[in-house]
Amino acid sequence: MYAIIATGGKQYKVSEGDVICVEKLEGAEGDAVTFDQVLAVGGDTLKVGDPTVASASVSGKVLEQGKGKKVIVYKYKAKSGYHKKNGHRQFYTKVQIDKINA
Repeated sequence: MYAIIATGGKQYKVSEGDVICVEKLEGAEGDAVTFDQVLAVGGDTLKVGDPTVASASVSGKVLEQGKGKKVIVYKYKAKSGYHKKNGHRQFYTKVQIDKINA
């Protein structure tokens, strides 16, 4: 059985036991988290929501809060001497999917 969930402006296909990295969620390591925006649930039959599947949720556990790899942003304009270098590290939450309630 799998589910497609939406969180942080992105969509993820998850199954029980999967470990995913999502945009930062509130909560400490070991806390329970529930995803209510379930767009589809698959298995023997496919249930597609309009826009979400009624009374479906996905529960999981927070494994880690962290920061991703550094991304370099470099701006440059030719012949004018303008250049600017910035770095960015995105916060993420690592979640282990425990149960799909459909």
